This record gives sequence, structure tokens and C-alpha cells, in this order.
Amino acid sequence: MLASGRSDDKLVTEYRAYTLKKIAIISGGISLLAVLVGLSVTVGYRDIGFFQAYSIIFDHISGAVYEYHSEEWWDDWIICNTRLPRAIAGIVAGAGLAVSGAVMQSVMKNPLADPYTTGISSAAVFGVTIAMVLGITFADMRGQYAIVFNAFVFGMIPALAVMGVSRMNSVSPATLILAGIAISYFFSALDTLVMTMATAEDIKSTFLWQIGSLDGLRWMDLPIMLAIVSIGSLLTGMLSRKLNILSAGDESAAGLGLNVSRYRLFCLILLSLMTASIISYTGIIGFVGLVVPHVCRMILGSDNRFVLPACAVLGPVAVLGADIVSKTISPMGELPMGVIMSFIGGPLFLMLIIRQRREVW
Repeated sequence: MLASGRSDDKLVTEYRAYTLKKIAIISGGISLLAVLVGLSVTVGYRDIGFFQAYSIIFDHISGAVYEYHSEEWWDDWIICNTRLPRAIAGIVAGAGLAVSGAVMQSVMKNPLADPYTTGISSAAVFGVTIAMVLGITFADMRGQYAIVFNAFVFGMIPALAVMGVSRMNSVSPATLILAGIAISYFFSALDTLVMTMATAEDIKSTFLWQIGSLDGLRWMDLPIMLAIVSIGSLLTGMLSRKLNILSAGDESAAGLGLNVSRYRLFCLILLSLMTASIISYTGIIGFVGLVVPHVCRMILGSDNRFVLPACAVLGPVAVLGADIVSKTISPMGELPMGVIMSFIGGPLFLMLIIRQRREVW
């Protein structure tokens, strides 16, 4: 009995150390993210120091008022009205795409799944294209809001189609992925057809939106995206134990009392809303939802209770890092952040494939 008690105590101690190690890694990611936020708001056409930037933000929150068009006034305006909302948009987009990718890979039991697997990105691009080229919108809106609304509405069409397929009997996760790919090709073909009727200016505008960028995002663009991503991330975090059960296989999960088809459908609805809300404002930011979950699993293992929070931290780190590089290379915003993300994400994902650890799946 005494030996058994000591063995149990040792197991408890090891588990606590194991948990604290993972928490420490996630905490380190949060610290890195705080540093990147500071760097993000300092980089641009007007040089502002790292600590100066945080001082300006603190003074702004405290209600500081400056003389109109003074140096302090301009620094405050640039930080709080242009660079800070852009950084926060990067945090929201990175967290939403990374968490969505981790959940999608767990639900589909496929390491190649990502938030765009259902064809949402292609449909959203088509919505933007017909708004820019043909002037067709779903609401009596003009300008940027019409484009955003079109992207969201069209982005939900393939999501609803995949959900319909998921309700059929004996539909496997692989079938859902193939359905998403088919829908993606269909909307890509429609997009190409409309682009043949576009002017050179429309083609340029649509192409830049497709690449993905945080440039031009302001406070008014954040509420919808922030609300949907926050609620979605919170719900997926609360359901992380069920994701672990589902990863054991559909039959095992059903044997443990999980309604597999209903749970998978709920996750698809949630991820589709999160993804559509993000790309409606930022365009298509590639590789975040594909690469970041792999990195988190290689570092932390396959337990979604730790993988999802890590993705919510490392996703923004990846997006803000790419955005800082793009602003450093091109301070006036000519180089979209999505280009840098693809340059980094492509080779990194290839390296992960070559050195993949099969045990995390």
C-alpha cells in the first residue's frame, strides 16, 4: 500500500510538471506576442520608439490631450488610429485562423486540413470580384462595406453546402474535404470567368485583396470580427476535451457517448463563421491555419486543451511577424503581408512534412 501511494504521488508530481511546462511555453508565447505588438506599432513611415509607443498608448488610455498638429498629437494619432487597430486585427485574424485550423484538423482527422478546406476562401474571393467588377452586392451598401458583406455572404455558401453533405449517412471526413475542394474549384472557375470582363484596375484591386493584408484596417472594422472570433475561440476551448475524444476515432468517440455527426457539424458551422468573418476584412492569409497547429502539436503534443490556447497565441505571433517584415521592407504598404506569410509558411510547412512526428497524430 505504501509503495502504491508513493507511485501515485510520483505520477501526480510528473503530471503537474508536465502541465506547468506547457503553461510556461504558452506564457512565453504571450510575452513574445507583447513584444511583437510593440514592434508592430513602431514600424512605418514615421519612426516611433518601442517604449515610446507603449507610453503613447498608456497616455491615450489615460485621456491625455495634445495641441492640435503638434509632434505629440501626430504620434498619438498614428499609433492609436492606424497602427494599433492594424496590430489588433492581426492578433484577431491570427488567433482565429490558427484555432480554426487546429479544430479543423482534429475534426477531420487530417493534418492537411485548414480553415479554407471547405472552399470558403474561393467563394469569398468570388463575392469580392463581382462586387468590384460587376457592382453586384447583397445589400444597399457602397464601398468597402459592400465588399466585406459580399465576401461574408458568399463565404458562407460553401460552408452550408459542406454542412449539408455532412448530414448524409456514412459520410467520412475525407468526403467532406473532397466536397470542399470541389466547391473551391467551382467558385474559382466563376471568379476567373468574371475576371475576364474586368478592367486592369479592377484586376489589380481584386488581386491585392486575394493576397491578404492588414493595411487600411481601422477600429470600425474590428467589432464583428473580434466578437465572432472571441466567441468561437471560447467555445472551441470549452469543447477541447471532446476534440480529444473525437481524435480517438468515430467509433471510439461514439462508444464514449459523443454524438459524432452533430459535434462535427457544430464545429464546421463555428469554424465557417470565424473564417468568413476574418477573410471578409483581411483577405486570404495563407498558411496560418495550416502551419501553426502543426508547430503547436510538435511542441506541446496532441492534447487540444493546450494546443488550442497555444494556437491562439502563436497564430498572432506569425501574422504580426509577417506584417512587421512587410512594413519594414515596404513602409508605404505596397507589399501585402500575405506575400511574406507565403514566403515563410511554404518552406516551413515543407520542413514540417519532412521532419513530421507521427505520434502527434
